[in-house]
This record gives sequence, C-alpha cells and structure tokens, in this order.
Amino acid sequence: MSDTRPAVGSEMVFQWRKWDGSPHWRHQCVYLGADEWGDWLGQPVGWHSARPSASFTAHGSNVTLVPPSGDHALTVNRDHPKAMRIYIDIAWDVRWSDDPLLATGIDMDLDVVRVDGERGTWVDDRDEWAEHSIRYGYPADIMAHLEALALDLENRVRAQHPPFDDAVPDFWLDRLEGLGLGAAPTLIS
Repeated sequence: MSDTRPAVGSEMVFQWRKWDGSPHWRHQCVYLGADEWGDWLGQPVGWHSARPSASFTAHGSNVTLVPPSGDHALTVNRDHPKAMRIYIDIAWDVRWSDDPLLATGIDMDLDVVRVDGERGTWVDDRDEWAEHSIRYGYPADIMAHLEALALDLENRVRAQHPPFDDAVPDFWLDRLEGLGLGAAPTLIS
C-alpha cells in the first residue's frame, strides 16, 4: 500500500473487485484532497463507471471518502435522480495501489443507503451478502467485523454524524464543482 497521493485535480481510477479477484466497478474520478476522515475522490457529471455487463454516466456530481480503515467507502451524491444521498460500500482492503492514480478495494456486498424521503436509511443487499459468503467462502472473523460495521454505519448515517452529515461532503462536492472539469477522460477503458 502506498502513502503517495496524486495532486489535487488529478484524474484517477477507483477499481473494485470481488473477493475472488474478479473485476467489479471501475470509476473515473479526480483526487480532491484529504481531511481528518481520509481521502476524497470526486466524479463530475458526465464521467463514467463500468463493470462487466453494466455501465453508467454520472447524472449528478458525487464524492467518495476512502477512510484509512479500508473497510468501507462512503459515496455522497448531489442531485441523484433517485434521491440517493448516501451509498456506503462495505468493503475489504480499500487502499491506494503503488500507482498513485489508482485506488482499489474488494466489494463485500453489504451497503448502507440513505435516500431523501420516507424510506430513509437501511442496510442493503443482505441477500447478496448471504449468497456470496457461501460462494466465496468469506472468513467468519471478517464477516463478523463487517456485519457489525454495517450496523454501526447505519446508525451513524441515520444520526448524521460527520462525515455522514451534509456539511462535510458538501464541502468536497463544492470543491469538485469548483474544479470546473468538463468531458470525461478516457481512463475507463
């Protein structure tokens, strides 16, 4: 794992994989900087994310926090078409590679979601978690840690404790939009 970070405004990639090493989501991002909670990446409107058999283009700006714990990644959306404000990927081994323009992580299925409106906040994809724990043979100690983490994060998101509030990510969303980035780069291929 590298301690080297790209320069603020550098185009980069966040590459997810599954427990067995197979590729998962690959997001075009820009490095925004760091604060007491970790490193922040941004994805401007029009930039791309892709995985085998699916892709999307960001319709609203979003920022992702990569915390030093390496066990989750917090994404906060601005103007998401489904009113999804927060999406936390419960993860394993989220880290910077030896290439400072590449962050990587293992997607562990469970997610914490907050939408504006009646549905509120919940832990999502428990069915996928159960299925993949058998398919991939997740170690019991990692499963126990991540299940407890998901519940803890759900409570912190519901209570809007920083950085799961609006003020902290809005600072980084404003910074992203202030960069004035245009069309998506061709990094995603």
